[in-house]
Amino acid sequence: MNRIFALDELRGLAICIMIFVDAPPTMTYAIFHHAAWEGLTIADLAFPLFVSAMGMSAAVSSSRKIISWQKIFRRTFLIFLLGIILNAITFLLLGLDFANFRVFGILQRLALAYALGMAIVKIFSDDKKILSAAMILLILSSAGFHLYSENPFAQSNNISLAVDLIFPGANHIYTPTGDPEGLYGTLATTASMLFGFLAGRWREKFSWLIIFGTVLLALAGLWSFFDIIAKQIWTAPFALLTSGLNVILFVIFLRTGKFFGAFAAMGKNPLFLFMASNIALIVFYAIGAWTKIFEWMRLEFISVEFNVVIFCLIWVVLWALIGKFLDRLGIVIKL
Repeated sequence: MNRIFALDELRGLAICIMIFVDAPPTMTYAIFHHAAWEGLTIADLAFPLFVSAMGMSAAVSSSRKIISWQKIFRRTFLIFLLGIILNAITFLLLGLDFANFRVFGILQRLALAYALGMAIVKIFSDDKKILSAAMILLILSSAGFHLYSENPFAQSNNISLAVDLIFPGANHIYTPTGDPEGLYGTLATTASMLFGFLAGRWREKFSWLIIFGTVLLALAGLWSFFDIIAKQIWTAPFALLTSGLNVILFVIFLRTGKFFGAFAAMGKNPLFLFMASNIALIVFYAIGAWTKIFEWMRLEFISVEFNVVIFCLIWVVLWALIGKFLDRLGIVIKL
């Protein structure tokens, strides 16, 4: 089966950013840390990029064969299970209290968005209906915030946090102010997935893709007058902005051909590299070695922040080499 090289590049870029932003042993430039609440940083672009690529990949797969409900349920279950396993490894190796076990995470959000998105695709196969469904999800998400509170995006009192406190409960979320991969944000994340799905369907219509991406960006700008742009709660303008950027980036990768080969090699085994790099980091932190490695390397450049960037880039390159090695062996790990 011929692969869409641009999709591998998108997934690879997403994994590179994810590995990079998880790696800092100490504080670095703010642009490489997730926005505390409102705003957008490079770190905030990684997960939406992977969500868009997941939608695009689903479109390519569904154009080649019928994706059964059984396969959708199986893939959803396995991705969610991997997320639970990763959380369990984190709690076990870091000696955290399992009474406060975190239920959700990046892979769990991916699984739920994939399940809901593919259900919509299966039920409404028409492009216009899929686009309408994506917009309805954003409207529902936004309306929930505004109907819940007069100050809809207060960090300590919003509908996303309220849902988190109901399920999975206060003891099982990432922070006291909510879980960035909690249940409520799945609505808007699914919209992001569906925008990616449509971009995947229209992958041979470059002009149309540019228009689509531009319209999403314009809608993001207009919607930001009413809702904040925040990755932590995956607001509607955040979904539109990142989806628009990802569609434009998809066009660039489609047009440049096999130019970003290092990204493509990593994009062939994204889940493996995500899991393996995270587990490796957890082990280093568990044995107290990660900060010591940074100090041992004695990077003495412009500033501590710049040195951290170099350190993280070296870490990414190591995983890029692993991705390239797997690619050379023809190993592609799928769910």
